[in-house]
Amino acid sequence: MISNLSLKDLTLIIFIAFCVWSSSYETCCAREGKQWIRRSKTKFGHGRNQHPAGRSLLSSAIFNVLDYGAKGDGRVDDTKAFGAAWAAACKVEASTVVVPSGSVFLVAPITFSGATCQSNIVFQLDGKIIAPTSSKPWGSGLLQWLEFTKLKGITIKGKGIIDGQGSVWWDDSGKMPSTKPTALRFYGSTGVTVTGITIQNSPQTHLKFDSCTTVQVYDINVSSPGDSPNTDGIHLQNTQDVVIYSTSLACGDDCVSIQTGSSNVYIHNVNCGPGHGISLGGLGKDNTKACVSNVTVRDVQMHNTLTGVRIKTWQGGSGSVQGIMFSNIQVSEVKTPIMIDQFYCDKSKCKNETSAVAVSGINYVNIRGTFTVKPVHFACSDSVPCTGVSLTTIDLEAAQGSELKTTTVPPIHCLRSGKPSRSRVQSNPDSC
Repeated sequence: MISNLSLKDLTLIIFIAFCVWSSSYETCCAREGKQWIRRSKTKFGHGRNQHPAGRSLLSSAIFNVLDYGAKGDGRVDDTKAFGAAWAAACKVEASTVVVPSGSVFLVAPITFSGATCQSNIVFQLDGKIIAPTSSKPWGSGLLQWLEFTKLKGITIKGKGIIDGQGSVWWDDSGKMPSTKPTALRFYGSTGVTVTGITIQNSPQTHLKFDSCTTVQVYDINVSSPGDSPNTDGIHLQNTQDVVIYSTSLACGDDCVSIQTGSSNVYIHNVNCGPGHGISLGGLGKDNTKACVSNVTVRDVQMHNTLTGVRIKTWQGGSGSVQGIMFSNIQVSEVKTPIMIDQFYCDKSKCKNETSAVAVSGINYVNIRGTFTVKPVHFACSDSVPCTGVSLTTIDLEAAQGSELKTTTVPPIHCLRSGKPSRSRVQSNPDSC
């Protein structure tokens, strides 16, 4: 049969067969391609940071605020976009919210709640977030601006900036509410890490941890003018198992403030100044019970601060401060490098009261440098005196260069050996 076909007929048959096969193949490929693209979109999600060809599960866990409507121009309110990105990330374990570099995001007060969130979320901050400077977003006043609450495993990292634009609050002109917010607060969370970022010009405290456990803070910068009121660098309250290191803190109040309920705190390799130094307290205000224990502060440099390492408690309080080590502290032009004050009062007048927060087991080792007012100030309660206070290798000189030549440098005349009189009223440190 084939032999009876001419060459021309055979060529025509082959050509028709090729066209039929080619058409079927292209249709099939096109259909498969569309299905693959559809599957890819479902699996990997949408957004400028998604790359279906990568076929990586991690890519589905990246949530860029720009993809949720943020403008990043520093003028348009991006709060809703941040909330939407967080809500989406919240559903995915180990997801990442991205605040990209090169943009400035205006964000009103917002809470990133973790009540229904998966664990181990990362907040990648490489851009800049600024607070509103008009009073309307703040209502009658709020205690915090950016809040992360009730999370298990939360990391804020990157090279970005959180700017509270606090100068509009500091002048007390009446333009802003009287209640000043903390810039960045963590509440009721565990496994918290903050690293790399800068927090600056907070209306009040820059970084606060309240009722948290297992906290790491390192390689961050806090920056506000030395005369900015109540702008603590890092504030700890009811928080345990904390490590703070490789960090620079410049502010208008305590570089680190350690408040009641805090224990197992380790601070090292920190630069502090300007500011008020590193403080435990004020504790026991308004006749409250305060408990702070197991705090180590070492390898710290302080320059141009109000105090160096300080413990301050209010009259009338109860509880205890115990197990405290200050070592390898280098001070420069610090007004009072070493201080225990059981008569702390930030009012014009405070009434005398008998009870006090007990202060015991306080160790100062290798505190060196220069002071401008007084090297050491110990003001201990008559009824609950300080006990177990030791000083080793203390070498503090007047900043103008006049070195003190005494058996101890400087002399500490108020220190006594032995135990307090049994007739004195004692609070029970074990009650903590």
